[in-house]
Amino acid sequence: MTSPTVRPYRPADLPALYDICLRTADAGQDATGQYPPQGRELLGAIFAAPYAVLEPDLTFVLDDGHGDAVGYVLGTGDTAAFVKRFRDEWLPGVADRWPAPAGEPVTPTEAMAALLHTPERMVLPELAAYPAHLHIDVLPDFQRGGHGRALMAAYLAALARQGVPAVHLGMLTVNTPARAFYDRLGFHEIPVTDPGVLTYLGKATAHGRTRE
Repeated sequence: MTSPTVRPYRPADLPALYDICLRTADAGQDATGQYPPQGRELLGAIFAAPYAVLEPDLTFVLDDGHGDAVGYVLGTGDTAAFVKRFRDEWLPGVADRWPAPAGEPVTPTEAMAALLHTPERMVLPELAAYPAHLHIDVLPDFQRGGHGRALMAAYLAALARQGVPAVHLGMLTVNTPARAFYDRLGFHEIPVTDPGVLTYLGKATAHGRTRE
């Protein structure tokens, strides 16, 4: 029996990234029922696909052993630069499909569309010492098998090769299993003014040290 392994992203994996993003968006569980059919690719268009398209060298997938991606880690080594590319290169291709809400978001789809159209929200002064950021998701059937740790190791090594000193992530505070995972990997909390529903965590790569 072939075991799951971590490998570099391939363009053919892109549909799977959209699917994984949706099926893990509810604090690690399936969020499909929260979105109408026309909104189910919206999450991937915010949190997965733009990274794979714009920064494929920092995208890794968990291969189930048969060529199919069942998890991923992806991100950027320079959040400020990525935000500009997101607005200039990614958003024009998806903005018409999911327009920005006219007023205060009411539905989950509207809330996500608002995030899609405000990539500048990713740049926070408290995170300046952690220029990279990441997203990591693994389908439930493949969680708790050491695969998340392997994905993270591949990603941190890639950041170190690029000379990036530290990375941050924002996680839903209610997702306590995810917080335990990050704690085991040595991430620490970064105080952020008005973080909303998120907790921000950071970690130095092998290339750098940060002040905790």
